[in-house]
Amino acid sequence: MIRPSVLLFALVISAPALYRYVLDQLDLTDVLIRFIIAVPIAALLLAALRFVTAGYGRNDEGGEAVAVTPTPVEVHDEKPA
Repeated sequence: MIRPSVLLFALVISAPALYRYVLDQLDLTDVLIRFIIAVPIAALLLAALRFVTAGYGRNDEGGEAVAVTPTPVEVHDEKPA
């Protein structure tokens, strides 16, 4: 089943063709063909994005987060030669 986000992204990709249809520069069949071509392209792009971002936000250790307190850093005011 196709996700709604894929259809929305395909609609965004094919929006210039839809705009040209509104201006009477393209036929409806050309607009639909461009939309049908945009659907698998959008599906592949969003699948790649989901694959890349799949591991973000996961904690593999299963433990709770550890609080870290910042420590001050010494700053030297020496000017370079």
